[in-house]
Amino acid sequence: MQNNPPDQSELAYSYRDGAALIVVNNNPKARNPISLTLYDTITSALQQARDDSSVGAVILTGAEGFFCAGGDLGLLAKARERSSDERRARLNRLHEVVVAIQQSPVPVIAAIEGGAAGAGASIAFACDLLICAEDAYVSVAYVKVGLTPDGGATAFLSDALPRQLLTEMCLLGDRIPVKRLYDVGAVNELCEPTTSLIHACKIAEKLARGPQHAIAKIKSLCINAQHNTVQQQLDLEAEFMIDAQVQDEAQEGISAFFEKRRASFRN
Repeated sequence: MQNNPPDQSELAYSYRDGAALIVVNNNPKARNPISLTLYDTITSALQQARDDSSVGAVILTGAEGFFCAGGDLGLLAKARERSSDERRARLNRLHEVVVAIQQSPVPVIAAIEGGAAGAGASIAFACDLLICAEDAYVSVAYVKVGLTPDGGATAFLSDALPRQLLTEMCLLGDRIPVKRLYDVGAVNELCEPTTSLIHACKIAEKLARGPQHAIAKIKSLCINAQHNTVQQQLDLEAEFMIDAQVQDEAQEGISAFFEKRRASFRN
């Protein structure tokens, strides 16, 4: 399935390709920094995916071989001219997008080429799955310009990394090859350069064949498991399992198992 061609003159745009709804960060001359257009495009895509059961995943990627360079330093340089409330309002917009990615019932995949730096890394690690070109890197480089991390960078990376590696990334701001992050389980898949979007789309197709209701609940369980007590997580698992047992998806899945056929969840 392919929608009408997107307007590629925009700083960000989305388009449909099969079961994937793809968001492209599109300012390659500046290595695809964050923009209000990107925020709006991600938010719109997440809502579209929520309303369309044929979408297997929303995929975030960057134009021309680079995921995202983070905040626009030209704008950040003028931050002192704004009031504290104005600065907070701008930051809240980023945080709203990060929360929307986390709360989306449809899985969100980051397809990373080149690099993910600053808040670009925050957005990437807010996603459910990371598919990275093997020559890509991640850089939490705030310290190099006298700033501190935002966008959930320390929250998401602390879930995925040992404290020492998190501290190294944040204090030194150096480029960390994705292979190093893959080796500690923080990246799902490495692939040949220029192919991350292809691999992400294959995952979207697989997810689109799965049980939509159950997938949304599983995503919620995985996110909450990082912060809940064991008892809280047991209670949440029980709540979701009791609900899942009466869903048509479970009836279809169990029937397909006994009939030795592939389950058809989305028909």
